[in-house]
Amino acid sequence: MNWPATEPELVSTQHALAQATPPPWTPPDTCLVGGVWVCFPRDLSGTGSAGDRAWGAAVVIDHGGVVGRCLVPGHASASYVPGLLALRLGPLLEDVVRRLEPQPDVLLLDGTGRDHPRRAGLALHLGAVLDLPTVGVTHRPLTASGEWPADVPGAMSPLFIGPDQVAMWLRTRPGTRPLVVHPGWRTDLTTAVAVVSRCLAGRRTPEPLRRARQAARLLRGP
Repeated sequence: MNWPATEPELVSTQHALAQATPPPWTPPDTCLVGGVWVCFPRDLSGTGSAGDRAWGAAVVIDHGGVVGRCLVPGHASASYVPGLLALRLGPLLEDVVRRLEPQPDVLLLDGTGRDHPRRAGLALHLGAVLDLPTVGVTHRPLTASGEWPADVPGAMSPLFIGPDQVAMWLRTRPGTRPLVVHPGWRTDLTTAVAVVSRCLAGRRTPEPLRRARQAARLLRGP
């Protein structure tokens, strides 16, 4: 599967992905969890543009330690438009993850899954391109709504679009904003929350994403 280059092409692909029924993923007993992150220049404002400098980083975590890391400088493929993030970030995310060794069993990224106007956000799309189970982790929902969970670590509450639950609020630390956990490619809500919960290491952000974000920012420099 190639990344669409235009909005109509992406919308068509998203409709197709929303109808896809890949086999569900069952986590192995020992699971390599990856995280991927892209950052932009500190002074970038607005929606950005095609060609913006970008820095991608991906890591693999095993039993709390980094066992693989890949850093790739690149460029954004488009400006940012809600619901069309794949146009801006898809190619760079794919590039850095494909270069990662060892390959993870499941990948975390800052993107949505079914919480999307066409039920096919970047977490779902990247997993389909890579043929890799994925879980999205974001600070807020894109289109879904639901009450916050109790201020207790591990507390959860559902996020809905209409009658359909598409994601989950997850409280990772007391006194901080909960995260949104999104099932992506080949993952369901239960599996997605389990993967994220196992990777917290006492912090608000799952360790694979935190380490990838840190690496991307170091690559960018001050």
